Amino acid sequence: MARRHEDRQPGQRFSRDGARRPGPSRGRPDSARDDRGPRPGGASRPGGASRPGGGTGGGPRPGGDARRPVRGSKRRAQGLVVTPASAPGTGTGDGKIRLNHFLAMSGVCSRRAADTLIKTGRIEINGKQVTELGVRVDPEADEVRFDGSRVQPERPTYVLFNKPKNVVCTNAKHEQKKRVIDFLPTVKGRLFTVGRLDLDSEGLILLTNDGSFALEMTHPRYGVPKLYSVVLRGHAQQSDLEKAKGRVWLSEGPTAGMNLKVEHAGKDKTFLKVTLREGKNREIRRVFAKLGFPVSELKRIRIGDLNLHGLSPGEWRFLQRNEIEALRTLARSSAADGPGGLEE
Repeated sequence: MARRHEDRQPGQRFSRDGARRPGPSRGRPDSARDDRGPRPGGASRPGGASRPGGGTGGGPRPGGDARRPVRGSKRRAQGLVVTPASAPGTGTGDGKIRLNHFLAMSGVCSRRAADTLIKTGRIEINGKQVTELGVRVDPEADEVRFDGSRVQPERPTYVLFNKPKNVVCTNAKHEQKKRVIDFLPTVKGRLFTVGRLDLDSEGLILLTNDGSFALEMTHPRYGVPKLYSVVLRGHAQQSDLEKAKGRVWLSEGPTAGMNLKVEHAGKDKTFLKVTLREGKNREIRRVFAKLGFPVSELKRIRIGDLNLHGLSPGEWRFLQRNEIEALRTLARSSAADGPGGLEE
């Protein structure tokens, strides 16, 4: 019969051979485990017989502690590994692009909606109806028509906007809150925001109709630095800020860390300047909330060398050619140095 817990003396435990041996007891007596009878499948393992895979019942676990169970995994220790997508412009080199991309560039609709137009036979290329997805066109040589009307690529547009609070970064037609694009009624064509700032955040955000430019500003491969002015509730200690600089685990994996500069640390508030090169959705707010210091104010004040000089909340201006080139040069140089950043 299996030996009961009451059979042991304080500080003693049972060995595999049934003899008592000194030492603290952890869990169920080994003899009780040995006497449980055959295991499922007909295999029994009395007295330390070999386990499946060659290990013995009483053998030491990895790490040298025979009693402590092995927890975690190599994946957990290594963290989330993301393989970045290829850079824009790495196509076949023949100048052709996918038809849905061309329609989106021309301001007809989004890429997803363009796929529906193609499948329903509303698009023609050089006089021939197209219903197959994945068709590629030459923007310079091919004639594309939508419901019989010639489709012309839009002129690339780049806008810098100072987003106020309580404004959303969506183009959804039925959105009831004020949208960023509602502040630009005089700009022709379809624009979309480059990344996002949430409802309670404010500051610098870019808009464009150039998908390649947007990708270079937001993809992890490029890491264009974004500077934020942040106010935390509470007095954050240096040890707390060091945690934010390192990796903090969020639901989708670890962060890449952030650069921090303390502007002022009061009794009830801490004022920071935070620079992100890689950012997950609402990363700044989520990281500091996890550390116990909710963000009360967040304002993006710089992207690369662009700032909000001369723009009040709700105002905008077109980017100059040299500003666009400087941003793209910065993105490509960062990509050559290593992975970088997304949006807050």
